[in-house]
Amino acid sequence: MTQDGTSLDLTGCDREPIRTPGSIQPHGFVLALGPDGTIVQASDNLPQWLGVTPEAVLGRPLTDAIGARAATLLQPELGDDRVRALPGFAATIRMGADGQERFDVLAHRHDALLMLEFESVARAGAADFRHLYPLVGDFLQQLSDNDTVERMSETAAREIRAVTGFGRVLVYKFDEDGHGHVLAESNDGSLPSYLGQRFPASDVPKQARELYMANRIRLISNADYTPSRLVPAANPLTGAANDLSFAALRSVSPIHLQYMRNMGTYASMSVSLMVKGRLWGLISCHNGAPCHVPFEKRTACEQLGQILALRITSREDADELQFRLDVRRVMVTVLGGLTQGADFIENVGGVFPELLQFARAGGAAIVVDERIVTYGDTPGHEQIRALVAWLVQSTHGDLYQTDRLGEQYAPAREFQRSASGLLAMPISRIHQHYLLWFRPEFVHTVDWAGPPQDKTRTDLPLSPRTSFATWRETIHGRSAPWHPGEIEMALEFRTALLGIVLERAEQMAELAEELGRANKELEAFSYSVSHDLRAPLRHIVGFSDLLLEAAGNDTLEKRQRFLKNIKESAHLAGKLVDDLLSFSQMGRASLRPVQVDMNELVRSCIAKLAMDTRGRDVQWRVTELPGIVADPAFIQLALYNLLSNAVKFTGQRDQAVICVDGRRDGNETIFEVRDNGVGFNMDYVHKLFGVFQRLHRMEDFQGTGIGLANVRRIIERHGGRVEARSVPGEGATFTFTIPNSLPPV
Repeated sequence: MTQDGTSLDLTGCDREPIRTPGSIQPHGFVLALGPDGTIVQASDNLPQWLGVTPEAVLGRPLTDAIGARAATLLQPELGDDRVRALPGFAATIRMGADGQERFDVLAHRHDALLMLEFESVARAGAADFRHLYPLVGDFLQQLSDNDTVERMSETAAREIRAVTGFGRVLVYKFDEDGHGHVLAESNDGSLPSYLGQRFPASDVPKQARELYMANRIRLISNADYTPSRLVPAANPLTGAANDLSFAALRSVSPIHLQYMRNMGTYASMSVSLMVKGRLWGLISCHNGAPCHVPFEKRTACEQLGQILALRITSREDADELQFRLDVRRVMVTVLGGLTQGADFIENVGGVFPELLQFARAGGAAIVVDERIVTYGDTPGHEQIRALVAWLVQSTHGDLYQTDRLGEQYAPAREFQRSASGLLAMPISRIHQHYLLWFRPEFVHTVDWAGPPQDKTRTDLPLSPRTSFATWRETIHGRSAPWHPGEIEMALEFRTALLGIVLERAEQMAELAEELGRANKELEAFSYSVSHDLRAPLRHIVGFSDLLLEAAGNDTLEKRQRFLKNIKESAHLAGKLVDDLLSFSQMGRASLRPVQVDMNELVRSCIAKLAMDTRGRDVQWRVTELPGIVADPAFIQLALYNLLSNAVKFTGQRDQAVICVDGRRDGNETIFEVRDNGVGFNMDYVHKLFGVFQRLHRMEDFQGTGIGLANVRRIIERHGGRVEARSVPGEGATFTFTIPNSLPPV
């Protein structure tokens, strides 16, 4: 029933036009002015306040309605630069039959009209805003940087109750489901306490929340009022119903008025708490009897609400930052542990305690194909396997999280004790590889201010609740909710984890390539041992036999020739073994880079080759070479091999010309060794740097076939590259590069 005894239709309350009710609260009146300054709309309670009917003032100037004195006082405050979209204080004027009735005039522009609201006030003088500044200052002094949101809310509730005189002031926050949770309360004992209780989301319909965001303060002075209608009913400029979203006197839903009466409150005021652009909660004020709060006190409360919202933002940001820092520290520890060994699953097993701390979970599992490793309180292996199969079919994002797994995956109700919450991270888009965190069931009770309607239904008609007695609900099948920071950190963790996996895959690919190269080298080594090394040994054995058979019969010259051949074969076998040992050590020895004078290094190599060039016409053409940072022993060996080859393959030339030059080019230094020797066929250049690969007959050019393989390994160990080009019969050019900054060891 409504206050006038008519029935209350509740079926379409959530669609009720609360922005365009067509009426106002009667503790004041409204005059709407058109662009020409004449009155185009008025509330039907003008006879009560001015002694004239609305029809008598329509089409007339403002002076005819409120008198010349009041209009003269008010007119300077109504300029376009003074009036905004939200109601602002214009003046306090006196009117009425005896001229003693005082009104605060609020003005705002909306819906093509200049809306003037006249609120009756009991004070003797004009509105005084001077107390606002010390009030705000005192409030700020009471807040500490270390205060919790609840503590700050308690302070705000106490201050606002002192300003307004209301019997009870609540500060409540909306949760993720839209339910309001009372965090703080200031109560003089005249009304029941709701501290710690919850109000269902259905108590504040969607369109009401939207209006709370647009107009952040609302007052109902008397829940038993009879609305005053606007005349005419529609906006005469637009032909549509007036949008009173920002009007302080806007009439409210009769459903809400009945709700207030059922709650035992006959006056209420609400202040919206906006945090980061969303409706975080409300400051809700109640009184057991009608109570009017004048505009200057409402302004003070609105300022306190804005300060509280800013401090909540700051506190939540600080708490969020600290939370993320704590989670990140754990994440760094976990990632460090995941890079220790080669087996990823074993690495995960080694950091399971940190993984639980990272997600504040009770159990964790790693699933890699058919292999499952668990830690802590988790479902069984078969249950995890079935869960992963469901995740593969049902989810396709980078992360899946829920605090009520049983509602989305029915089999999970069997193990909801250990896994009512799930955070699932796929670590492969191809294979069924998952990292899972489980949160146990958090059985808890929620105290509601009266039994709420079905909180999961949105199709039920809205009605004012008749009971606000504490109603306790026990919640099963849910875990503690996942914090947004945990979700973001988990996504960051996944990115880092995939980076580790990718790096490991690259390392394995490099290892596979290196193993392939090693296998080829091993094959070549086997061939060399069976062929190259066997040949000089056969010579040694063969000539030794000949020497024994000819003992005492042959001339000294013949025996000396046999001994010479034995010596040469033994020397070749020894050199082959030395080169093999050098090649083997090249892959294991650590680099010891220093500043290297390449000119001095080339001179020392030429000096070592003096025995090989004796009696030959060899011209060395060496330009001024730039210095490099490298391991001098290794670089000298590479240079010696290149220069030795140049000497060897120019042996058939009457005059050998060997050139060495170098230059800097960007981030590297390039060196070239050129000769005018026999050269080689470029069709076989790919074999040139392989172990025991020869492009010429051994009978023509002696060698072990390991020198150029050593050159390549040395240069690549330094992060450089080596190349060769040639024209048969015209010589060869070998080029190698050394980066100016060596790669890390």
